Amino acid sequence: MKHPLETLSTAGGILLMAFLSCLLLPAPSLGLTVAQKMVSVFHLMDMSQLYTILFCIWFLLLGAIEFFVLRFIWRRWFSLAD
Repeated sequence: MKHPLETLSTAGGILLMAFLSCLLLPAPSLGLTVAQKMVSVFHLMDMSQLYTILFCIWFLLLGAIEFFVLRFIWRRWFSLAD
């Protein structure tokens, strides 16, 4: 049996962790030569487009990791099922 607030607290926890990730965890930073090479390899307009894509991928990856960590913690220690 699922706890009635499991879905709500899981979504709230994921949102809270995403906010904390955005504030506390450093986003990846490339060197100038590496960034320029990646812009030319991927045929991007400029470095701001590269960093927008890089930050989106970074935070999606962090969100996925946090989701699975929170889900594991919730099911391991806070689940009511025996």
